[in-house]
Amino acid sequence: MTAPISESWTRIENWLAGHAPTTRAALAPPADPADITELERLVGRPLLRPLVHSLLRHDGLLDQWSWLLPGSYRPLSARETADEWRSLTMFYDKRAADEEGDEAEYHFMKLGTSSVLYGHPQLIPIARDICGGRLVLDHRPETDRGRVHEVEAVEGVMRGSHEMWTSLPVLMERIATSLETGEPLDGYTPLVNEEHRLSWDFTPLR
Repeated sequence: MTAPISESWTRIENWLAGHAPTTRAALAPPADPADITELERLVGRPLLRPLVHSLLRHDGLLDQWSWLLPGSYRPLSARETADEWRSLTMFYDKRAADEEGDEAEYHFMKLGTSSVLYGHPQLIPIARDICGGRLVLDHRPETDRGRVHEVEAVEGVMRGSHEMWTSLPVLMERIATSLETGEPLDGYTPLVNEEHRLSWDFTPLR
């Protein structure tokens, strides 16, 4: 059974305080509920509760040079999420998506990538890396509702096979365990640099 996201945040905070205090200090205070309400108004639907709970714990990171999630992703604040959502949805080709219909979902589930889904308004950005890649939380009512996907301009939306992408609570719980044990997470091993920031070293899996 997956732990509540608040429990995983506590484990992550405690580990950062003892091992990567610069990253711990970069965790933003809770989001203003008004910013979450405005974000929900913008995207036209309620946010999934795990995302709301996470934002109400930490509204992103204050330090642009700190990373928290594997792949060097920085969690977004509610306002940053709104900006990223506006940016991504500008590229959504609804006509192409309508033409492909159910085939788009079939190919996404089978192949693990989709250019048609890029910018889909129900894929809500939750994190960004320094190169412009994003993590999105799937709010569509289909099979992948609640799943976390990686998004890049060239590859489109990528459906990871590792268990950590199953949901936001699972991702945060697996991160907490990786930090505490030092065990790699889908090839990513937690490290602390000389500035006492958390980073992730990637070794491709064979």
